[in-house]
Amino acid sequence: MRDITCTILCSGSREELLPDFAEDFPYIASRAQMDLHAGRLSPWHWHKSMELFYMERGALVYSTPGGRMLFPEGSGGMVNSNILHTTKTEAPVGACTQLLHVFEPSLLAGEPGSRINRKYIEPLVSSPQVELLGLFPEDPEQKKTLILIREAFSMDAGMLGYELRLRERLTEIWLRLFQQAQPLLAGDLPHRRNNDKIKQMMAYIQEHYPEKISIPELAASAFLSQRECYRVFRALLHTTPVEYIQSFRLHMAAQMLVKSQASLTEIALACGLGSGSYFGKLFREYTRCTPSAYRRIWQDRDR
Repeated sequence: MRDITCTILCSGSREELLPDFAEDFPYIASRAQMDLHAGRLSPWHWHKSMELFYMERGALVYSTPGGRMLFPEGSGGMVNSNILHTTKTEAPVGACTQLLHVFEPSLLAGEPGSRINRKYIEPLVSSPQVELLGLFPEDPEQKKTLILIREAFSMDAGMLGYELRLRERLTEIWLRLFQQAQPLLAGDLPHRRNNDKIKQMMAYIQEHYPEKISIPELAASAFLSQRECYRVFRALLHTTPVEYIQSFRLHMAAQMLVKSQASLTEIALACGLGSGSYFGKLFREYTRCTPSAYRRIWQDRDR
């Protein structure tokens, strides 16, 4: 299991980069130390793989286009394939860690077109109704699923038959989640047809955030009108394009503060945040900390 303290995104998109995935066994286990993430959050992103998580310490808020859900210590859940989501710690201070199983659905489905894939995997993976499933210990059945998720992290990767045993455990968890999702799968909710549009605009911002980005240019990148651009951001990310651009720039600035020795002015210019004094004001509002103090704290932790 590896510890992660930031979300790495593919260049030119907001898809999360999962460098440890092996083609012959597409699965990774990790411990996300959310209190060590810049801004104590993971920015809006998505991944084709499935995400199972268990809250080890602290509380975390997951946001998706469909809404928000709070996960306190001892709870957990599943994020579906290709679902845009962001996470942020509930408290401004204190430890917050979660255990993560991330795997491709093919690990359980086997060959494309298999009966298992058609009956149990694809109906859940392809469902726009199922963005996020919550698991809470107050519910006896959900508590059993949480125990299975947590126990799977303690499996020894060096033992004989590890891959078979892990796949068996994930299959058991999947069946329980599939049963839990039945009311949602039976619903007739419309497909979020603007998912591709918002991903195009997020990718445009990632490519051009050091530059001045106008709303007409942003909207044009996804072949939308300005009015539709605002509507899509509000409907799916619960924010405005301007607010999203600013938060993305500040997130990139936080990473530069930790990973480089560039001056505050250089970072402000590199992230499209104007002067050093304006950057400092925005950054304090974003992290409740000055840029210099933030750099000192996080670089000291890395030593």
